[in-house]
Amino acid sequence: MVRCWKHSEASLEDPQSMHCGPISSSRVPHKVLWCSLTAMLLIVIIALSVTAHLGLQHKTQSSLQVVRIPDHMGDLINQSALIDKHNHVVTYSVTSHVNYTSTVIFDMRHGLVCYKPDNQDSCFLRRMESLDYENVQSQLNKSEQQVRQVWVVGNQTEKHTEFLGVLPGSRVEASTLQEPLQSLCQQASVYWTRRSDGPGKQRLIYFCIDICFPSNICVSVCFYYLPE
Repeated sequence: MVRCWKHSEASLEDPQSMHCGPISSSRVPHKVLWCSLTAMLLIVIIALSVTAHLGLQHKTQSSLQVVRIPDHMGDLINQSALIDKHNHVVTYSVTSHVNYTSTVIFDMRHGLVCYKPDNQDSCFLRRMESLDYENVQSQLNKSEQQVRQVWVVGNQTEKHTEFLGVLPGSRVEASTLQEPLQSLCQQASVYWTRRSDGPGKQRLIYFCIDICFPSNICVSVCFYYLPE
């Protein structure tokens, strides 16, 4: 294709003032190239955003395990375990036959166990021990399914009783705790506890929480208050 143009209106009559030549096509490819690069960049940004969102959703996805536990009276206790593999946290909700629900959080990242009975405004802390890490890790390893139900058979279950003495003078501000313990205990009084062999005859057991693990081990954690 050939294009002709003139230098000025005055030279309209002058054939020598008319110049003909090929149209410069350099502008068109540059424009197309920049549009293509912009479109490709937008596609890459959208793809990365979607991938990051799906990856974060996968990481923060939790699984739920439901357990039916026979207590010492033969009544069934409902226990659910919310398993957060990304944050290494297992949250147990244990509902007794009298409809009291206690929450127990095993926080492997911070090495803490937190007990929150439903019928009182208190939280009780203790440090995780080697057996706690083993039990929680077994729970994390067996959480492939989103929801699964487990029946704990009484005559095949290994049962233990643990005693924790509440230290009245060791109150902790809930604001100093890390998540998810802070959210659980933000409206409660928080106390440290100490493992012991038992309350002795002079002390009464205040309450107990039963927890079962996938290893078919059930632990009855009983609390009592130590003297000031």
